[in-house]
Amino acid sequence: MLRRILVLTCVTLSLQCCNVRADDAISIATGDAKGPKQPQATVAADGTVYVVFGSGDEVYFCRSTDNGKSFSTPAVACRVPNLSLGMRRGPRITAFGDSLIVTAIGGKQGKGKDGDVLAWRSNNRGETWSGPVQVNDKNDSAREGLHAMTVSATGEAWCTWLDLRNQRTELYASKSVDGGASWSRNQLVYRSPEKSICECCHPSMAIHDKTIQVLFRNSLAGNRDMFLASVKRDGSEINVNSRQVGNLHWKLNACPMDGGMLSIDAKGLVSTVWRRGSEIFIATDDKSDERLIGMGEQPWITSTKEGPILVWCTRRGGELKMKIDSHDEVHTLATSAYDAVVTAEPVQGNNVYVFWEQTEGGRSSIFAKAVKVDSLRSKN
Repeated sequence: MLRRILVLTCVTLSLQCCNVRADDAISIATGDAKGPKQPQATVAADGTVYVVFGSGDEVYFCRSTDNGKSFSTPAVACRVPNLSLGMRRGPRITAFGDSLIVTAIGGKQGKGKDGDVLAWRSNNRGETWSGPVQVNDKNDSAREGLHAMTVSATGEAWCTWLDLRNQRTELYASKSVDGGASWSRNQLVYRSPEKSICECCHPSMAIHDKTIQVLFRNSLAGNRDMFLASVKRDGSEINVNSRQVGNLHWKLNACPMDGGMLSIDAKGLVSTVWRRGSEIFIATDDKSDERLIGMGEQPWITSTKEGPILVWCTRRGGELKMKIDSHDEVHTLATSAYDAVVTAEPVQGNNVYVFWEQTEGGRSSIFAKAVKVDSLRSKN
């Protein structure tokens, strides 16, 4: 409920590297152990930054119209029974013009017993919301609680999730061409030739022209490797081509609960970032080999005029790192962070926005940091 979310407060964080200051990071919301948690964000074409996060059974929404210097007071966008939240579970948001779509997963029982992908929409920049509309067409098939969403330059929204309708973990998707008011018949994106894909790693997706890219962790021959599914639309049908991302395998008899992330630049170049073991790697379409970024987990990526920009944590609750892929310099944005995300201004803008979760003294907070891309460049 609203009483769990406190007023915006500014905080000071310690900076351990170089050009990027951390003393202008702000706290969007602070609450108890139930939340706020798991921020997600998007930037509209006009530069408005939209943020969602979860707290208990509620999805909160706020925005910034001044390049991340301040955010509106968080307000409840929707209520979700037994909201899936934590470990990259939580709401997602897209923006197209004045239209917003928020998705989240919940069910009557929760805790993996049931769960559906639910969508809400706003046609007035989040002033009012309508919904929900169920995205998965098989009831309770999204009970793992992990999903992703994206929107095209023409306003076509896509959603993908880990699906259990066939008693094993598969990847399904659906699209909406009316701003989230309705969703298409679900389409299979990937089915493992063995049993299941990785059961607890979140998928991610991005779109360019008529191709949707979906990144997910697979489970084949005892390996938990990342795969990229390229989904091409041909009328009402889709054609999927899947391939492993990275050069080596991660032999692991468990789920690392770390799904990586991808981004697509203005030219359609796909970049993927992921964890293997205790290391973070990146791969880009125009380069043949993976590249080591550093030690850590939970990476996220966005595309900018300077190339891909990455954030990751040395561990959950550890230091939050940030760098441009093409530069050696690594910046520290926070000393105690969970599950950070980064998003960029469209059309070659100079601002990127980082959001993360932080827990201290039994309270959970969401922090935001606006960063100038130019400030990340090495001065050497």
